[in-house]
Amino acid sequence: MRIDIISCVPNLLDSPFSHSILQRANDKSLSEVHVHDLRKYAVNKHGHIDDYAYGHGAGMVIMCEPIFNCIEDLKKEREYQEVIYMTPDGEVFNQQIANHLSITCENIIILCGHYKGIDQRVRDELVTREISIGDYVLSGGELAAAVVADAIIRLLPGVLGDETSALTDSFQDGLLAPPVYTRPKEWKGKEVPSILLSGHESKIDEWRLEESMERTKERRPDLWDKYLDAHPEIKKKKKK
Repeated sequence: MRIDIISCVPNLLDSPFSHSILQRANDKSLSEVHVHDLRKYAVNKHGHIDDYAYGHGAGMVIMCEPIFNCIEDLKKEREYQEVIYMTPDGEVFNQQIANHLSITCENIIILCGHYKGIDQRVRDELVTREISIGDYVLSGGELAAAVVADAIIRLLPGVLGDETSALTDSFQDGLLAPPVYTRPKEWKGKEVPSILLSGHESKIDEWRLEESMERTKERRPDLWDKYLDAHPEIKKKKKK
């Protein structure tokens, strides 16, 4: 998979893709992340990529031409399945979207918003999907773009050391992940649940599911309600 990120401040993205899992994915040639400086596509020698908004109001707006020219250059080299714009008013990113993008896309462009955003005409003509990582506002879309790229890349086959690891993450089955333990068996008077030491895989799986359900019910009642709606048999069982 190749992800091209378009940014006004590309240096903000130097670190996220140079360490840990994302770096290993790149080293294994499982993914490529390229960050493009939008200022290289400025409309004049002064490097202007933004201008005042029509209709007054505070804040600057990123102009059409730099974005269009950058995306057109990228599209000359390859076909992109998605052109994603990171914006607070986009659909809220979740695990299901990450799963979908990791399976269906080979090449993705992620456009980072900045200032008061980008000219609406670019959103109308070039953007295929608009994504938010939460109901809050960041200084720009760079950190959000890194979050989305990370969530997608870690799902690619061969990226994680254990192929099944991503399948047991929170949200994959609609539930939060259960608690996990490692050595030592006893620490400050607290012991690892005995079921995890039993070696009985089916009973361990049952325990983990119960813990996931209880944790989701307690911490994320919104997810719990959706889970019950999708599993009416559990809903009936819980009522008894």
